[in-house]
Amino acid sequence: MKNKRITARRVENQVYSNRVLRSEFDRNWRTVISRSGYVIYIATANRAKVTVLLSDGSRKLLIFRQGGRVLVGGGGTSHYSKPHIAKNL
Repeated sequence: MKNKRITARRVENQVYSNRVLRSEFDRNWRTVISRSGYVIYIATANRAKVTVLLSDGSRKLLIFRQGGRVLVGGGGTSHYSKPHIAKNL
C-alpha cells in the first residue's frame, strides 16, 4: 500500500485574515488599486492560485474561479471573495 499525503480541502465563503505574512500569486491575476487604498487582485482564469504563509507558520493554497478577488489592505489584512477552495499545505 502506498503512503498518500492527505491534505484538508474545503470550499470557503467570503473570509478575511489578518494573519497573512506573505502571498504568492500565479500568473492568472491582474492587479488594481482601489480609491480606498486596497490592492485588488482579480483572477483572470479559472483555477487561479494563491499560496499564503500565515503567522502561525502554516501555508494554504487558495484556488479561485475567474473573477475571484483578493483585497489586501494595511497591516496584512486580506479579504477573499466567495467561493474559493482552500487546501492546507
